[in-house]
Amino acid sequence: MKHSIMTVLNKRSHKPSHFNQLLTTLGLRQTAEPQLKAPTAKLGKAHGSRAIKQNTSTNAQDKNRVTGRIQITAQGRGFVQPDNPDAEEIVISACQTGTAFNGDRVQVKLSAHSQGSRSNSRPTGAVVAVLERKRTKFVGTLERRDSSYFVVLDDSRISQPFQVAPPKKGRAKLGDKVLVALKKWSSARDIPQGEIMETLGPANGKGVDMVGVLRQYDLSAEFPPEVLKEVKRLGSTVTKKDLTDRTDCRSHPVITIDPADAKDFDDAFSLTRAGKGRWKLCVHIADVSHYVKAGSAIDKEAQLRANSTYLVDRVIPMLPEALSNHLCSLMPHVDRLTKCVEFLITDEGKVLRSSFYAAVIHSKQRYSYEQAMDVIENDPSNPLEQMLHSANTLAAKIRRRRIQAGSLDMDFPETKIHLDAEGKIKKLEAVDYDASHQLIEEFMLLANESVARHLQKLKRPSLHRVHEEPDCERLAEYRTEVRKHGIQCGDLTKTSEVQKLFKRLHEHPIGPVLKIGFLRSLMKARYAAKPEGHYGLAKTFYTHFTSPIRRYADLVVHRSLFGETQEINMEDIALHITDKESNSTDAERDSKNLKLYSFLSAQLETKERQAYTALVTEVRNIGISISVSELGLKGMIPFSQLKDDFYQFDPAKNIARGQRQGRLFKLGDEVQVVIAKVDSDKQRLDFTLSSNKRRSERAPRKRRARKRGAKRAALAPA
Repeated sequence: MKHSIMTVLNKRSHKPSHFNQLLTTLGLRQTAEPQLKAPTAKLGKAHGSRAIKQNTSTNAQDKNRVTGRIQITAQGRGFVQPDNPDAEEIVISACQTGTAFNGDRVQVKLSAHSQGSRSNSRPTGAVVAVLERKRTKFVGTLERRDSSYFVVLDDSRISQPFQVAPPKKGRAKLGDKVLVALKKWSSARDIPQGEIMETLGPANGKGVDMVGVLRQYDLSAEFPPEVLKEVKRLGSTVTKKDLTDRTDCRSHPVITIDPADAKDFDDAFSLTRAGKGRWKLCVHIADVSHYVKAGSAIDKEAQLRANSTYLVDRVIPMLPEALSNHLCSLMPHVDRLTKCVEFLITDEGKVLRSSFYAAVIHSKQRYSYEQAMDVIENDPSNPLEQMLHSANTLAAKIRRRRIQAGSLDMDFPETKIHLDAEGKIKKLEAVDYDASHQLIEEFMLLANESVARHLQKLKRPSLHRVHEEPDCERLAEYRTEVRKHGIQCGDLTKTSEVQKLFKRLHEHPIGPVLKIGFLRSLMKARYAAKPEGHYGLAKTFYTHFTSPIRRYADLVVHRSLFGETQEINMEDIALHITDKESNSTDAERDSKNLKLYSFLSAQLETKERQAYTALVTEVRNIGISISVSELGLKGMIPFSQLKDDFYQFDPAKNIARGQRQGRLFKLGDEVQVVIAKVDSDKQRLDFTLSSNKRRSERAPRKRRARKRGAKRAALAPA
């Protein structure tokens, strides 16, 4: 309700409204007037909206003041997305973020040039007030400066340490990781005041790093007792009563394909012939809504968590393990309940029709991606393997049709971290996005879109996955960057031109890095109560239906699709789960980076430095920026680290040249590097060239070209 009112009041076209008019605008009945007055009064105190005589509401904020949610980068720059979804994003310089932290809801005063309607650039402004803190507790390291104690926060986006009282004897020690609560910070000129709430242990203590992530992002693997009691009452097997009004698919050749270490199997499929030139594809999704009823203790906890969080060493599940890994999980050789989307598809991958029903399955085989790929690459030896071959062929045709329709190839390389018993990195593995991954993705995309279209026909309240078109100014900035590298680039507001660019980047040495740069120029996908389209997939209607074990959005969509009772405000839940998704993404990233930075720091301490292949992404006056794909990290080779020569930066040619030996560094070069310096606080890595695996620039040109070609082949998607 609060968000809906703010959206109306913040619209530029808004005029003072009677409560009756507000009720109509918000789609509420007259009987809802008491519910409207309460939140409007609260908003008046917090945000400047006020009720005036004759029961009239108005927006009392100055026209040059806007409220919204701020995102702050590691460099300190801020971007405010106004509460009004139609308003433009506001850029905040690092010195104008005031006392805001990343994710806070703030009030911004627009700069003078942004108030005019003729400005072609994005509006800018300064934070003048923090209206709502997203987070008030943070993790950091206790330090002492002179006679004062401070906590230096782990979050690199917060440069200000919190001043705290001297810890009592036997409590926190210098160098300990602690959980600190913000108590007071009224002005950017002041020092934030905090209070230590919990001592986690020595910064380098075993497991302390991951405990810090859990506390920082308010994650817990423990479930309330009332939730566990409800789960226990559900039992552990599918009963005869559960099969009422279900289509029996237990004899069908149903299989699952998931990561080798997965335990929560959301989806399965079967593929059979349906006449000449036609296929019947059944996409089965775990029927979580059969067990988790709206309003139950399990449901309330799942809604609060909103999604599962996959840290580098553990999973923080949305549902208790008895459900997520067992009763709801589509395990092989046992009966499981599903919601099924059945398709009739031509040999060319065109969907002729789809239907939706509750089912029961008995999965015949559980494949890991590696096992499925091994089947695809060899001759089939049994009916299930033959089905997998047919599914791969059909999925490739569906994918081709999707790309032709304007969908973007948004697949990027990933690195999987394997830990030993001590929680230290023992192996880094590049995740190959091969045909087995693409097969599953295409079938899931098909199901998600089909459900979204059907929901639109039903006109039932539900959730949708939205990916807005990119900001034109950001695209222009990215286009300028691409053209600096001598790469032809058209109008990127058209997905057809983006596809052409991706093909060119595929052939360019620095292409993988520039492709990631494009991803960062896009808007973030989010959940919404209305279908607003998905830019990246080029789909008018899209939702999330295929992962109800780990995403609450999918559970809501299941209930909507099958007409199950749920009394929730879709706008409010969309905002909540979008926010929680962002929280989990940050936690997952931090958990990986903590392990990687510790891994590299250990190499410095033991002097057993591993060599990595890096790609030169930029040449600057202070050194060479690189991307290390094996680590999934960026870094710098400062010229001060290059002892073999004195290097001079040539900005016109964007190269660095050694003055004595003439060695060159330029964009797209591959270099072998080792770690030289790790700054965890500033999230900065310095590398130097590997002495034993250095590649000479003086090598024959043909040899260099072959090596770069081999690298491109390795980076190319399957």
